Amino acid sequence: MPVYTVHAPGAGGADLRSTDRFVFVRDGFHFWAALFGPFWLAAHRLWLALIGWIIAVIALELVLRQLGAGSAAILFADIIVALLTGFEAASLERWTLSRNRWLQLDVVIADDEEAAERRFFERWAGKQHGIVNDQQAVDRGAPPPTRDLAGQPFSRPPQLPGSGIIGLFPEPGGPR
Repeated sequence: MPVYTVHAPGAGGADLRSTDRFVFVRDGFHFWAALFGPFWLAAHRLWLALIGWIIAVIALELVLRQLGAGSAAILFADIIVALLTGFEAASLERWTLSRNRWLQLDVVIADDEEAAERRFFERWAGKQHGIVNDQQAVDRGAPPPTRDLAGQPFSRPPQLPGSGIIGLFPEPGGPR
């Protein structure tokens, strides 16, 4: 099963209002990062990693040409760099997030990202204090709760009939 790390923005970003900004990074080999290394790095906004990748590839090719390596050796070195990029893509993404002061909140094991989100938020919501009485999460479309508390502007529930039977069913022992 894939392993995901969960990251939240900044020092105060791990609260209920910023859950839509949480990032789930899958650990493991990234095929598209190996196949299209610089494009994958640019698409994921890993700018320093992209600059480092370009410098490393150019330096490697210059060194190999100075050593008199043939085109097959240079191609083999490019394949090795592509494989390393695929294997280390998630680490580069986590490194960039930590450089931008994102916090790693948890590690989740799940089949896919959706299952990882579900597992993480089930665990994370249980650890949050005050989440059950958060006024931001109240359903505003529902009718007000019915309580009989002094000083509360809530409505009273409707009175039940004297017989205690609700609906279209006749009373026991009554006329039919």
